[in-house]
Amino acid sequence: MSLRAQTDTLRMAYSVQGIVTDAESGRVVESALVSIPGTTSATVTNSDGVFIIKSSAPFDALQVSCLGYKTVIAYISAGKLLRVKLKPELLALEGATIISGAPAEIVRAAVKKIPDNYAKEPELLECFYRETVRKRNRYTYISEAVARMYKTGYDDGVWRDRTALEKSRVLLSQRRSDTLSVKVQGGPAQAMLLDPVKNREVLLGDDVRELYTFEMASPIYINGRLNFVIAFRPGPVDCDIALNYGTLYIDSEDLTFTRIEMSMDVSDQNKAVRRLVVKKPLTLRLAPKEMSIVANYVRVGDHSLLSYFRSTYRFNCDWKKRLFATSYTAVNELVVTDIRRPALPIAKEDAFRTADILCDKAAEFLDQDFWQDYNIIEPSESLEHAVGRLRKGR
Repeated sequence: MSLRAQTDTLRMAYSVQGIVTDAESGRVVESALVSIPGTTSATVTNSDGVFIIKSSAPFDALQVSCLGYKTVIAYISAGKLLRVKLKPELLALEGATIISGAPAEIVRAAVKKIPDNYAKEPELLECFYRETVRKRNRYTYISEAVARMYKTGYDDGVWRDRTALEKSRVLLSQRRSDTLSVKVQGGPAQAMLLDPVKNREVLLGDDVRELYTFEMASPIYINGRLNFVIAFRPGPVDCDIALNYGTLYIDSEDLTFTRIEMSMDVSDQNKAVRRLVVKKPLTLRLAPKEMSIVANYVRVGDHSLLSYFRSTYRFNCDWKKRLFATSYTAVNELVVTDIRRPALPIAKEDAFRTADILCDKAAEFLDQDFWQDYNIIEPSESLEHAVGRLRKGR
């Protein structure tokens, strides 16, 4: 049976919708991980704190977790919107708890344990991916896709890892009248290529780590487990490429990387442009403002895997002889929603290449029943309203 045929046989007959808020302030909690206990089905809350999770089998409870909050098990009432309130997880160390060790040595030890803490065998992950581009505050492009990501063991490199589209749609296309078309290369393959734990050349390789300085910050609990929080920044040695600032969250018990946040140093515009821009008109001046990555990892069984990835690109650009610059923001999100077995490799001819652009390939994978049988990130109400207003204005 082909991979696509396997997917089409899954009927998501059971679903629950809910909203996650802060128990103290009442504010919505964005990017909280929502999963069905005992399974690999998961999704994340959108910018309005809303989620919808689906399953082919009945379930009566959900696990909800987010950085800085206590993990909760929420029980479902039939036919009702599930309202989950997360309580902030305050750090309260035992009097005898002592955290010691040079931060650089903790990072080195965590890197050494990657083959033990992450998958040793190939995995086939089902993912939902969304990318948006804004010109100032106006969305100019929105596209979404269900994808498969084939990842070899974490003690291998990424050269045999591949992603492939299953379904895709474009909610909003760029106007023909726009003088500049901004497109993001790589689509869901970005999460594969830029996974810092799998691709050590991004940050954690032995040679790369020598370019950085590491400092211990205050520890934090994540999912009830104490995590080292280690900040990093470019070291004193000059480098010919743009480096990063960021934070590593490392489980204090097994030294698993729980979360990685990194943001490129854009103080040298020439270095930043070389890393960010593939192609631009000669008369266009571009000033990068942000290139950041967030990668979350979750334990499934006896190992951890990538559960959520977000990249943000923010830059100003203007044509020569124009007075004002225009700001653009591109945000790409990927959430792993399930694990498929067997872990069949993705054929090279079916793979989404790092040079591919999602909006150029979306028509090949268009499906009118896009939402029906997949776990996705529930679209933000504000985002959908923005799309509607823009379409009416055209």
